[in-house]
Amino acid sequence: MENKLLTLWRYYPSGSIRVEEISETLQLSHKQTTRYLKKWNEEGWISFTPGRGRGNVSTLSWKKDVEEVFEEEAVKLIDQEPVERSSKYLMYDWSTDSKMRLMNKFHTKLGFVQESQDKLIVPKRYPFFSIHPLEAADVLSAHLVANVFNRLVSITEEGDIIPELAHSWDISSTKLRLYLKKDIKFHDGSMLTAKDVAACLEKLRTYPHYRELWAPVETIEVKAPLVIDIGHSGGCSYMLPMLTMMCASIYKDIKGRMIGTGPFSIEENSDSKTTLAAFKEHFQERPLLDTVEFVQVPRDFKGIYHSHIERNQSSSVEVESDSGFGIVIMNACPGRDSAIQRKEVRDYLHWIIAKNRHTIGECDPRMRPNAKSILIGQDHQLTITEAERPSFTEPIVIRCANHTAKTTQWLVDLFEKEKIPVKLQWFSFADTLTKQPETLNVDLFVHGEIFESNQDFSFYHFLKNGFSPLYHLFEENGQWKDQLDAYLHTPFEDWTVLNLKIEKMLIEESIMIPLYYEKRYIPFSTDIMNIDFKHFGYVDFSKLWVRPEV
Repeated sequence: MENKLLTLWRYYPSGSIRVEEISETLQLSHKQTTRYLKKWNEEGWISFTPGRGRGNVSTLSWKKDVEEVFEEEAVKLIDQEPVERSSKYLMYDWSTDSKMRLMNKFHTKLGFVQESQDKLIVPKRYPFFSIHPLEAADVLSAHLVANVFNRLVSITEEGDIIPELAHSWDISSTKLRLYLKKDIKFHDGSMLTAKDVAACLEKLRTYPHYRELWAPVETIEVKAPLVIDIGHSGGCSYMLPMLTMMCASIYKDIKGRMIGTGPFSIEENSDSKTTLAAFKEHFQERPLLDTVEFVQVPRDFKGIYHSHIERNQSSSVEVESDSGFGIVIMNACPGRDSAIQRKEVRDYLHWIIAKNRHTIGECDPRMRPNAKSILIGQDHQLTITEAERPSFTEPIVIRCANHTAKTTQWLVDLFEKEKIPVKLQWFSFADTLTKQPETLNVDLFVHGEIFESNQDFSFYHFLKNGFSPLYHLFEENGQWKDQLDAYLHTPFEDWTVLNLKIEKMLIEESIMIPLYYEKRYIPFSTDIMNIDFKHFGYVDFSKLWVRPEV
């Protein structure tokens, strides 16, 4: 099956055509297009009569219904081939009806499969950006990291620190000493030592995106094979919470291959397929599944977690989890010559957004308008009053990427309705994630975020880490930088007050505007047990199991 032939069938009925038009549609050179047409003519798909001379009209006549033949073949291949191979057929240029039939067929291949091993097959719409703990800044990559690596300690939603790789610790005013558990193995069978931990933490504290966050750390010393000291400037209140973040995962880099200690190891990772294998010697608990496979599917594919037992039944339940929040960021960083630097401009745009915020659900019904706070359970009770319209001599430059396209268009429509001149600048997801310089030369943008676990530390991490949309504001503006310095000497249990103070200032300055909360609804078949959400609102694969049919 050739996708190019299917595309030709979809867009060019029998009749007169120009080869140049086909070349443009198939994204081929004139010479390549001629070769393909000759090949398909010989194979009996078409009857093709070329025009005399370049640019003249040719004649195309179809001998077979290509989509009908291809769909029949694709159904057989989906049945016969592993999902990581058959998923590619969903990416072909099908008509809507054919695509829906094939996606429904493919659906039956996903979920829990009980063969010689227990396997969960999960759809992925995008490749994982990175599997390196220091680079996994997007939520999907971070979820993968959470299943492959461990941290020294972890934190509950309530802020309690619990052991992970470290079993105990001593805290003084200038030092944190950690004691590692014995006989913890990496996925390659080697034993975890304090030297491995020191190597990871040294890379972390010098990594550009986390350097400022780790600035209080002065020394990292191995004191014994399973003992490590972290020396810091006096009074740093957040040493333990900082070690709970995904970027603080402990790993080995062996010739470019990332090795962890987590419940699953990475067996394979490509754009089309990522396979996690259960690590049978995990120091905590062996996963109940043997394998988790992520396979590529189209963006509009709606996945379901189900078992082999209930594959052809409709018995399922939707499980709700938090999927983060959305905000509008107004780029008030110093040094940009733009109207957005003027507070009266930001206030006016803020008022336009606030009075229309209730309609955000039109973009996606999972989005719930949020005028309170990005911190769950908090409410500043702010009233955004009508602002006087400023003069606009230049368009407001708005950043857009595929993952924010709907909400950005909602914003553009609001501004155009108010006759505010706007200019869209498109960027790739990767460019916005890695904060390429040109992505920062805009006036405002929509940003989606989901906190990792405990929201008190996650909020501070959100403001301070180098991937943050507000990083440059807090790094380059002395007034804002001073606000963050207060965290260093404030006991962690009192951080909620600091968080609310800074968030309220950002809202009142019309720099960060809460827009929506988002919920994720994941359908599970009723025989999948122990569904537990852990990091970033995603299911903990290490706990899942399927109730057998007995």
